[in-house]
This record gives sequence, structure tokens and C-alpha cells, in this order.
Amino acid sequence: MEYTIKHYDEFKSRLIGLSDEKYRRFNEGLIPGAENTSYGVRVPHMRGLAKEIANKEDWRGFLSIAQNDSAYEVKLISGMIIAYAKCGIEERLQYLTDYIPRIDNWAVCDVVCASMKWIAKERGRMYDFLLPYLGSAREFELRFAIVILMNYFLTDEYIDQVLGWYGAISHDGYYVKMAIAWALSVCFVKYRDKTLSFLNTRPIDNFTYNKAIQKMLESYRVSGEDKTMLRGMKRR
Repeated sequence: MEYTIKHYDEFKSRLIGLSDEKYRRFNEGLIPGAENTSYGVRVPHMRGLAKEIANKEDWRGFLSIAQNDSAYEVKLISGMIIAYAKCGIEERLQYLTDYIPRIDNWAVCDVVCASMKWIAKERGRMYDFLLPYLGSAREFELRFAIVILMNYFLTDEYIDQVLGWYGAISHDGYYVKMAIAWALSVCFVKYRDKTLSFLNTRPIDNFTYNKAIQKMLESYRVSGEDKTMLRGMKRR
């Protein structure tokens, strides 16, 4: 059944029904860029709506209407629908191409990235797709690429390329630097020796380097012995 404006109005009514004003205020305080654009709907509820639309409704029609809606939840749900929809890889990547420029905060970026489990079966094509974004000057396009690499490409086949990209990226955006720091902490857990070599040889800026060390120290998957070593590696 074709998705209509009436259906979309019903969807927005459901969002309002799931909203929580206290949570909205709390969430907007954590997510710069979401101020005055959100309803206060929690991620599990949004995920449920996204799966329902992707599996039971005209998701293409929904995305066509939703692309002009700037609400935080609508952006996030749209990204999850692209992740969940049953379609071919090239169609999905075309929707992603249209969607990625709409990402304007870390939460939309990271939740959508975590939803794209299909990438594990399409790594080669997705890696090629990411290459232009790894050179983007736009903060959240670049963060998107960094987080996708972290989530799906920390494998024996790709780890050297991933670390190469993390060392080559030069961008002053806070959310880019924090994404690289986060990613390096995950790299350390999965590829300890390669990541140590990276930290000791690649000229990454002090902020990103120290944030990466901090995130490693906060990880329960890093041994006490390694944490002692990492504390001694911090730059002053």
C-alpha cells in the first residue's frame, strides 16, 4: 500500500504518544544539534517503529516524505529504516548517499551505524562506498565513515587499512577526534600489538591520542597490566 501524507500524520501522532518531556530535555542536553527538534522518544521505541515500517509498510514512500522533516527522531528512524529494509545493495547505498548529508549529531550517526548489520555480508562493496567519506571535510560524514570502519571492519583483512585511515585523517572537528579515539580503543582490544605500534609511530594530535588512552583505561576489556602501561604512555 502506498505511503501517504495521512499515514505520515498517523506516524507523527504515534511519535507524540511515545514522547517523554523529561527525557526530551535530558536527551537534548546530551546531543548538540538536537535542541528544539526532538519529541523525547527513546531509542527502543524508535527502533520498533523503524522495523515496523521497513518490514510491513511502504518504506520507500515513508523516506520520500520524511526527507523534508528535520525532527531528530525522524532522522534517526529514517536511517534505521535504510538499515533494516529488504532491498539490494545498490539501492540501499543510493538511499545512504541521500541520507548521510542529513546526519548532524553524534547520536543519529552512531545509532544508525550500529543498526547496519548487513555490512558484515557486503564489506567489499561498503568499503569502496566509504572511501569518499573518509576524505570528507564535513564533520559528521567523516564520523560516519570512522564509526562504520570501527563497527564492521576490525578484521584480519581490513585492520591495517583501518589503522592507516585513522592515522591519515586530519580534521579539527571534536566529533571526528572523539570518534577516532573511541575507535582506537576498540582496535586496542581486538588488535593490541598493531594498535600499540600505531600509537608509537603515527603522529596523531595530542588531544586524540590522550582521549584514546583514556577510553582504553575505561574499558573493562583491557587488562590491569595494560592499563598500567597505558597510563605511562599519556602525553603531557
